[in-house]
Amino acid sequence: MQKVYLDNAATTQVREGVIAKMQEALALYYGNPSSTHSYGRSAKTAVEKARKTIAKTLNAQPSEIIFTSGGTEADNMILRCAVRDLGVKTIITSKIEHHAVLHTAEELEKEYGISLDYVDLDAKGNPVLAHLEELLAKDASKKLVSLMHVNNEIGNITDIAAIGEICKENDAFFHSDTVQSVGHYPWDVEKIPIDFFTAAAHKFHGPKGIGFAFIRKNSGLKPMIFGGSQERGFRAGTEPFHNIVGLEEAFVSSYENLEEEVKLVRGLKQHFVEKIKKEIPEVEFNGFSGDMDKSTYTLVNVRLPFDKQKGLMLLFHLDIKGIACSKGSACQSGSNMGSHVLTEILDDTELEKPSLRFSFSKYNTIQELDYTIEILKEFAQS
Repeated sequence: MQKVYLDNAATTQVREGVIAKMQEALALYYGNPSSTHSYGRSAKTAVEKARKTIAKTLNAQPSEIIFTSGGTEADNMILRCAVRDLGVKTIITSKIEHHAVLHTAEELEKEYGISLDYVDLDAKGNPVLAHLEELLAKDASKKLVSLMHVNNEIGNITDIAAIGEICKENDAFFHSDTVQSVGHYPWDVEKIPIDFFTAAAHKFHGPKGIGFAFIRKNSGLKPMIFGGSQERGFRAGTEPFHNIVGLEEAFVSSYENLEEEVKLVRGLKQHFVEKIKKEIPEVEFNGFSGDMDKSTYTLVNVRLPFDKQKGLMLLFHLDIKGIACSKGSACQSGSNMGSHVLTEILDDTELEKPSLRFSFSKYNTIQELDYTIEILKEFAQS
């Protein structure tokens, strides 16, 4: 049976070079980075080298990069510390953010009594910037805006440069969940007025369990995890040195090969969009995912012309045919709940039809996409 992995928005295949670097680190540099002897110093040097490499690529300062266990921890840390340390009384977000942001904001509303406002979305799921400006001007409370760069389910690209300028003009903090865009798009933090953003290595062919937060220098945030003095005192705990080395290698490889790999993956998506429209003409694309300019080149979210009962078997059918994809974000897999993103942008009739997210990487081929669409077509005709 052919095996096809099209769930790269959930996690990606680890690059061979990343595995080799991590194996070397585990075998040779096993000292604790906090130890003062040579073993520890070797590990510490590698950690700081990784931090400097990432910072240079982002045009940031090394002190602005804090290693975390991934995007969820980084999002939680930034939002919680902003409320606790920066006097934030209002969080403005949208109802289609990742749950790492939405659930954290909801908990902060309960714990601290902050106000929680949601910016309006247009029909395709993009935030309405005029409404954002209204929310920012509503009162004099200190505000933090949290809006993601690339939506993990429908792929919409948000104009975070414009949002950053609006926040700057209104003296508000700006945080963005950029887990789906770091490693896939170029970044320059000196050109984008953003205070905080997050990344996870496993979204760009690195290991799971490691990521980082960008925290603008002199932000005023204080530690959320206490203990040792790791990460310049900001996040206690022995650094997972092998994971950090793997993150660095994946990050460097992604940006060194960015132009070539974007062209490749964009070509795969273009082929998929054109082919599925030809073979299943009634297909619809959720959000802007079918638009090559307004959505990320890495995924599509399709709504298929099947009734609800038939749709219940679709994901299972694809799985037994060797095709891995997703009915929503990976964080919802195994849950009977529908996608909170699609619930916000589709009407009841549209929600009755099955929607699937197919996400691509450099390891996919045209042949795999043709096989997938052929299986979908066969299912439609069965």
